[in-house]
Amino acid sequence: MNPVLVADSVSKTFGVRRVLTSASLRAVPGELRVLFGRNGEGKSTLLRIAAGIIAPDSGAVRFRENVRLSWRLDQLAAEGLFFLPDYDLFSRAFSVRSQLTMIQRRYNGGDVVEAAERMGVGEHLNKKPYEMSGGELRRMEVAAVFVRRPVCFLADEPYRGVAPVIAEHLTQAFRALTAEGIAVVVTGHEVPTLLAAADHVTWSTSGTTYELGPPASAESHETFRREYLGSWKVRNVE
Repeated sequence: MNPVLVADSVSKTFGVRRVLTSASLRAVPGELRVLFGRNGEGKSTLLRIAAGIIAPDSGAVRFRENVRLSWRLDQLAAEGLFFLPDYDLFSRAFSVRSQLTMIQRRYNGGDVVEAAERMGVGEHLNKKPYEMSGGELRRMEVAAVFVRRPVCFLADEPYRGVAPVIAEHLTQAFRALTAEGIAVVVTGHEVPTLLAAADHVTWSTSGTTYELGPPASAESHETFRREYLGSWKVRNVE
């Protein structure tokens, strides 16, 4: 199936540091794609370029049928993209119910209560974000995706800091989204969890990206094993 989102050969420099030289990212309907990379190798930068948070120095981003050097997040959101950053999604000033309701009304989205209950956090809807635990808040953020019903969902390190049981819940939610035909791309370092969930692996390193294919192909890629998986893969192949 053709990608709904493509960041093609993008580059980005911050000051004197060139983070990306020629990196690409694709989001495909019905697929959960994982973007791996060491800290500082540009995976979050690439995701933010794809989401319209920052503009690339070169390259282009295509969303659906429209190609631009750079987008704004609000433009992509209006066209059907949902971006979950690695910082808080919700404002601390209002209840999560009111904020989910705003998403529902703006985008003619799904039922707020149903989405929250689907993520096991229905009882917390009337709370403000700071009144919830990290795991509860992360599940509520994913509930926002079910309210929005996007065509493409990008998540920057959604598994970071959550308990294994919450990670399982997140994976189930992401798989449910792909089953509905939504394109999902996530970043992270949680190798066992992400490889078990992924349909496709992309590796960001040295300013560029490599499409490694299905998890089994990624695990057998010698350079990826040596430079990224390291001792984790050694333990799992012995």
